[in-house]
Amino acid sequence: MAKTSSDIKSVDDLSPHQKAAILTIVLGDELSAKVLSFLPKSDIEAISKEIAFMKTVDPKIIRQVVDEFYKMLKAKEFMSVGGLEYAKEILVKTLGPEEAQRIIDKLVKMMESSYGFDYLENIDPKQLVKFIQNEHPQTIAIILAHLDQSTAAEVLSLLPKELQADVTLRMASLENVSPTVIKHVSEILESKLENVSGSNIELGGVRKVSEIINRMGRVESKALIDAIAEHNPDLASQIRDMMFVFEDIMKLSDQDIQELLKHVDKKDLVMALKGASDELKDKFFSNMSSRAAETLKEELEFLGAVKVKDVERAQKVIVDVVRKLDEEGVISIGGGGEEVLT
Repeated sequence: MAKTSSDIKSVDDLSPHQKAAILTIVLGDELSAKVLSFLPKSDIEAISKEIAFMKTVDPKIIRQVVDEFYKMLKAKEFMSVGGLEYAKEILVKTLGPEEAQRIIDKLVKMMESSYGFDYLENIDPKQLVKFIQNEHPQTIAIILAHLDQSTAAEVLSLLPKELQADVTLRMASLENVSPTVIKHVSEILESKLENVSGSNIELGGVRKVSEIINRMGRVESKALIDAIAEHNPDLASQIRDMMFVFEDIMKLSDQDIQELLKHVDKKDLVMALKGASDELKDKFFSNMSSRAAETLKEELEFLGAVKVKDVERAQKVIVDVVRKLDEEGVISIGGGGEEVLT
């Protein structure tokens, strides 16, 4: 989920679209409209959304965004004249070595991302693995380096065991890779994806929708799912199953709760239950031994006041465990698993 205005302490806390939103506001309606007309529709929608949700921003942050934008423009101008080293040399003289390196790193990263890896943004990691697992480990390392961290981690875990260590070591040693090499790797991979016959790449679907809605606020996500349910109740049900929030643990069977308790950290459980309903607490207590339940109740009483963000973090950790166990077939979120005779 994008950070709210109150979470933003420096320009580094902002996403690219949030920075663009701030610049758009600063530039004014007329000039912003001209700038936005050169952007892809997806970027325009993302920036517009950030503008809509952006309430107040510290003037200091606004100045930092404008300053960074100006420095990036100048760096790009220097690069076009004399290349990367020339730009770095000029910036070091102007800004000092530390700030110059920061600007150059951002610019290089921006240039690398423009070389065509955007088409991997929404691809299913399982499908991506099918296309890259037979590539050279160095090529795989470059591809993973251009994915977001969670996707890269999932792809890495799905690679054959004998490849994982080799790819990881190569990623760790990746420093300055030629933009020409990155572009070449991107073009080859994109060509392979385009030329696959009889196969479809999953770019959206219920899974993607559920991930997006899961990152919305509780009120907004409920309203959206309710609206979907009016048109397609089955789809809404699938989305709810895939979303799964902490309170949904109530839907798990007693057997699944007992299995979950084997895999969660006790400290996380205590913190998570601090913000849970009495019904959910009782659900956990009833699936523990009397002694364990009493100990947990005592720890909850002694915990005292806690920060909401700490409770939410602990609940997210446990939900992640639930989803992992569901993916492994150990428990069933949807409740539609096979009947088990005991």
